[in-house]
This record gives sequence, C-alpha cells and structure tokens, in this order.
Amino acid sequence: MPEHIKTDICIIGAGSAGLSVAAGAAQMGARTVLIERGLMGGDCLNFGCVPSKSLLAAAKAAAAWRHGAAFGIDAAPSQVDWPRVRAHVAGVIAAIAPHDSVERFEGLGVRVIKAEARFTGPDTLIAGEAILRARRFVIATGSEPLVPPIPGLDQVSFLTNETVFGIEAAPQHLLVLGGGPIGCELAQAHRRLGAEVTVIEMSRILPKDDEDASSIVRESLIGDGVRVIEGGKAVAIERTDKGVIVEVERNGSNERLSGSHLLIAVGRRPSVAGLNLEAAGVAVDKSGIRLDERLRTTNRRIYAAGDVSGGPQFTHMAGHEAGIVLRNALFRLPAKVERRAVPWVTYTDPELAQVGLTEAAARAKGEDMVCLRSDYGESDRARAERAGDGFVKVIATRRGAVLGATIVGRNAGELILPWVLAMQHRLGLRAMASVIAPYPTLGEIGKRAAGNFYAPRLFSAGTRRLVRLLQRLP
Repeated sequence: MPEHIKTDICIIGAGSAGLSVAAGAAQMGARTVLIERGLMGGDCLNFGCVPSKSLLAAAKAAAAWRHGAAFGIDAAPSQVDWPRVRAHVAGVIAAIAPHDSVERFEGLGVRVIKAEARFTGPDTLIAGEAILRARRFVIATGSEPLVPPIPGLDQVSFLTNETVFGIEAAPQHLLVLGGGPIGCELAQAHRRLGAEVTVIEMSRILPKDDEDASSIVRESLIGDGVRVIEGGKAVAIERTDKGVIVEVERNGSNERLSGSHLLIAVGRRPSVAGLNLEAAGVAVDKSGIRLDERLRTTNRRIYAAGDVSGGPQFTHMAGHEAGIVLRNALFRLPAKVERRAVPWVTYTDPELAQVGLTEAAARAKGEDMVCLRSDYGESDRARAERAGDGFVKVIATRRGAVLGATIVGRNAGELILPWVLAMQHRLGLRAMASVIAPYPTLGEIGKRAAGNFYAPRLFSAGTRRLVRLLQRLP
C-alpha cells in the first residue's frame, strides 16, 4: 500500500538550492520533505564546483615549477600521477559530502525520500511508494549538460561535466567543444596535467565576459599550450579506433581534428523531464520554468530555485534564491530575487570575475558612463609576486554610481566582493575610493580604479589655483 504524506513544504532536488531550502524550513519549524532521485549534493558537489576546483588546484600545483626561475628558484618539470590526482578530487568530495548527506538532513528533521518525483495534480505528487500532498512545493532539480545536434555525435562516446571527472586514464588529446567557463577551466586543467588540448568555440572564448579580460585568459591558455579555435563550428563528428574526429568549419574551410576524448561544454539546460509539470499547472518556456520575481511558478503553490529557474546558474545564486523562497513560502513576505548585483567567476589562471554590466553591455544600453581602469602592473604586491597580467575595470555613471566591475588577474574572484557590496547597497565610488586598503595588497588595485574617477578634478588647474590662493592666507 502506498504511504500517504501531508507536509508543509516539499522540495524536489537535493542540490545547492534544495538543500538550503530544506535545512532552513526544517530548522524554522516547518514539516519538510526532501525528494532526490540521484546523489545528495547535486551538481555542485558531485560534478561541478567541487571537483572542478579540486582539479584546477592540482593543475595549478603541477604548473607551479614553470614560474620558479623568475624568483631564483629552479625546479624540474612536475610528474603527474593521474590516479593520485583523481584520489585528491574524490577526497575533497568525500570530505564535503557529510554536510549534504541524508543522515545530516534527517538529523535536522527533514524527511528524505530517495526516489523520482512526478506531479499528479496542483498540490500532489508521487515519489516512489509515497503519495505526497504539500502546502508548498519547491522545484530545485538543477540543470543538465546541453548536447548540441551535431551529425555523428550520437555515434561516439563523449564527456560532459558529469562524466569527465570519472575517466580512469588521463586523456592524450582532449577536444573541448565550447569556450565558456566550464570549457576554459577544464581545458587549462587538463593541459597543465599533461594532455594535449584543443578548444573549439563558435564565437570567442568567454563570450559573455568583457572582451579585454577574455583576451588575457586566451593568452594564458595559449601560453599553457592549449590550441584555441575561435569562430569555428563543429559540423560533423566521427568515431575512430583511437578516439574521435571533429570536423570544424571556419572562415569557409573545414579542418578535421583528431582527439582521444571529446568534452561537450556548450551550455546547460534546466532539468524538468519526468516531473509532469503540466499536471501541476506549471508553465515552461524556452528558458525553463516560467517564474515571477518572487520565484513563484504559474501555480502559486509551487516555487522554483537554483539552475532549474533558468536564471544565472551559479551555486551562490541558488543559495540566494533559497532565501527568497523561504521568505515567501514560510513567512508570506513579498521578497524578490536580486539580479542587479550577481557576480560570477571563471576560475582559470588568471581568474576572471564580473558583476553588473560589462563595458560593452553598458555602451549597448546607451548608458552615460565612464570607464575606469587600474592595471595589476601598477600594484606593488602584483610586482612582488610577478602577477602583473590583469586589470580592474569599473563602469560607473558620471555621478559615481557603480554599474559594473570586471576583474581579470590573480585572485579576481576574491577581489570582486567589494564591488558586489557597492552595487547591492549603492555605495558609489566615493566609498570605494576613500576606504583604507592595507598595503601591499591586490585590493589596492580596486581602490585605485575608484580613485581615478576623482583624479581629473582633484589634480586639475582649478584645484591648483585654489591651493595657491589658500596658501596666501595667514
């Protein structure tokens, strides 16, 4: 006989968004059910942020010897032991997994059901042997790799971010289809760990980022030995005895590229298959589940959060959206999702971080703007560490309101946070320029960029006349 369950809130999906909602709801006293058909922790823990950053850390360690000579340190080339690299990645996942485990959430008072969920009505679903009715539902089923319709792709074995960390032997030649953040990060990591790597991108690498910043990342990839093909379209794929061939069309001619492995990294799409959303009265469009600013679906009992919402697909955004859902679903507060000051980081070496508008986006919108820039090469800390490639670029109104910031260089992901704070709380350039920054730090680069807004007036002819006049006073 099926089990009948009534609850206050039911969350489908135990990734970053779902776990945050479930933990918060249970600890605030709501009867909470969490349904997950796969691995607890979702994409971030098992296939995304955690394994990719662990692999990047190993790759950075493997490449460190190359820079020693500049500091007077000579070292031999590193020797990569692939099984130990894999063990490092697996060990990091294993260390974090207990925080996302069934046992921990049951300890918080969450009922966890390991099954696939399917709606049967606007307030009812089936999960395994259970029939569940809830006052509120949250769809947090995440996203899945987008697989493009390239002739021959269905006839070959290929990797995605969900399978690339499980390969037992290091690739000899990795072909990466897609030059976005995932493609660039994994390309650089595998190249530094000894593989030949070719990246194929239809436009330019990191096309959503500032072009000047993307150029610095491109030069770093090329410097590592990655072949970068931009403006190239994969038109056919073939299986071979040694791996795979990708035929690329570029500038009116075709080139056949041979590789041992093929990684598909052209994007992701919301994962909604099998939920039977039509029965729940939840509308879906091309971008995903249709939502309002409070993350409510077309069925006001049902919310969506995380990658499945179709918005910026970042773990930190999933956490933010979880908070919005809790305020709406539990406290009936009209909280709205923040989309103005959402940061993102590509964890290549150097890193590329962005919040708000890029320079190109601001110009396309017709903003009356100023573009402020400070280079890493002007920083004493960057000079000391021989990390002079990079810059901070700030887009602001002529009154000093921050519209966006781009940082490319060492620790860019850490340095973007003050600019997120400035945008979210509308602090403006005056606050950023007047802050006391410790010396010597890379953080001074951002302060200098903000100070450049005031420099033309501060060191103007009018200021000099005023100072000379004031010096005449007793």
